[in-house]
Amino acid sequence: MNKTFIYIALLLGWSSCISDSSSRSLADKQASIPQQAFDRHAITNPSKMSAASLRAFQRNYGQDAAWYLEFSYHELKGDLAFEPGVVRRDPSDVITVDEVMYVYYTKSIGMSYGFGTGDPSKKVFPWDKSDIWIAGSTDGTTWVEIGKVINRGETGSFDDRSVFTPQILVHEGRYYLVYQTVKAPYANRVKNQVAMAWSNSPTGPFTKMEEPILSSSDDGVWDGNEDNRYNVKKQGSFDSHKVHDPTLVPYMGKFYLYYKGERMGERLTNAGREIRWGVAIADQIEGPYKKSPYNPITNSGHQVCVWPYNGGVAGLMVGDGPEKNTVQWAQDGINFEIMSYLKNTPEAVGLYQKSSYDGNEVEALGWGLCHEVTSPERQYIKRFEGFKPHIP
Repeated sequence: MNKTFIYIALLLGWSSCISDSSSRSLADKQASIPQQAFDRHAITNPSKMSAASLRAFQRNYGQDAAWYLEFSYHELKGDLAFEPGVVRRDPSDVITVDEVMYVYYTKSIGMSYGFGTGDPSKKVFPWDKSDIWIAGSTDGTTWVEIGKVINRGETGSFDDRSVFTPQILVHEGRYYLVYQTVKAPYANRVKNQVAMAWSNSPTGPFTKMEEPILSSSDDGVWDGNEDNRYNVKKQGSFDSHKVHDPTLVPYMGKFYLYYKGERMGERLTNAGREIRWGVAIADQIEGPYKKSPYNPITNSGHQVCVWPYNGGVAGLMVGDGPEKNTVQWAQDGINFEIMSYLKNTPEAVGLYQKSSYDGNEVEALGWGLCHEVTSPERQYIKRFEGFKPHIP
């Protein structure tokens, strides 16, 4: 039997037909592929397909450009312009209330020193010893810093070291912030959590929930007592070390809390870091949130960026993994498929929120905020704009 036919059968999900004598032959199935599909991949002889051409069919490299766009970047003015000695990063989505736009973000002061200084009071990362701040704008370019909305907790609380990476959801007249927390001391092996706070006003005051709404899985085993996050006896689940970048999406009458997981004893793969996304689902916005049995739901992506679209959930995956720099879509909010490969993608995206993104596939990426990281001390927020390139 022609190997090309077998490969096509497997790649297009037809492998079950190989042993089914009552099914059409593989040649018939190949013949059922529209000619334009071969034309799209520039395949002139379907009976002689290279491995690259076969992958193009499997991974839909030749899809139309509906989900494709490119990005430009613009410096912000006012209080969110780069300021020496100040770290501003991880902007939330941008919301509009009474014609004023608001964004929430991580803010910390001073340089960071990393681990191993022997002084637990020293700032470890740029997002260490952070609080969550808010700024307002009327044009999306010039911003006025309004103030702090989430403080670090009291000594001994689960959020006493740092609160950072916020995301905002407006639901039934209330403003809900989800964000990461770290309890002191900040060590290599520390496990963070996700918290929630709410307010009746975009500028606060915000009321913190007393307990975290999401924690790392407790199924990995460290090896020895050295503060080394790579030494493990057992790696555990994809989120056995960290749960980062929480983002809430109301979906199908429930609340989907998407997040990034980091694994204890993280290894490098042929695609880079072991970073994947998960989702936890609740009937009520305050929780309890239960992790999906399908986790992890991606094999790529760093900071989480998701939005509702066409009855499902779309996501922009950048930074890590074999499918980084793609935009994907899941009809059920869980089983994501690649819709387009992108380039020059923004990091830590905060979308300009609208009541609906159903205008077109990439309307949600029309503009928003992201962060620029050029050194540990030079981390600030910029504006991105997505556009359809002109191809003559």
